[in-house]
Amino acid sequence: MTAAIVVQTFRFGFLILLWLFIFAAFRVVKADLFGAGPARVSPVPRRGAPAAKQAKRKGPKGPRQLVVTGGSLTGTRITLGTQPILVGRADDSTVVLTDDFASSRHARLTNRDGDWYVEDLGSTNGTYLDRARVAGPTLIPSGAPIRIGKTVLELRS
Repeated sequence: MTAAIVVQTFRFGFLILLWLFIFAAFRVVKADLFGAGPARVSPVPRRGAPAAKQAKRKGPKGPRQLVVTGGSLTGTRITLGTQPILVGRADDSTVVLTDDFASSRHARLTNRDGDWYVEDLGSTNGTYLDRARVAGPTLIPSGAPIRIGKTVLELRS
């Protein structure tokens, strides 16, 4: 009687583990096809001069172009503004990649007070900034390569 209960418990535990694995696999596929959803980024506190003095700054700060330096889009240049840049295979991305190693919504580049940050959007293969995998919003130094699959991007002045 006790052996039958132990066997039945193991069967039930195995069934639960199997369903958890299937659920995790579906979540990965859904995130790759439809994106990971909106990222929750906490605002960066502003330091230094009050808003009135910051508004009087002259000239744009930081890089002015996003340049594709490697991959099938090599030579492509995008003029940077204040809007975020979405990179991925999806048709509504700012930079549409034809790279099999890129997710539909792979990464986002955002401008915060003239500094640009790269953020991975839950991609399967990851986003790399100068050989280091991006875990959260990361400041992009000028000229540092951003690698998404076989595609390499750089910010330039």
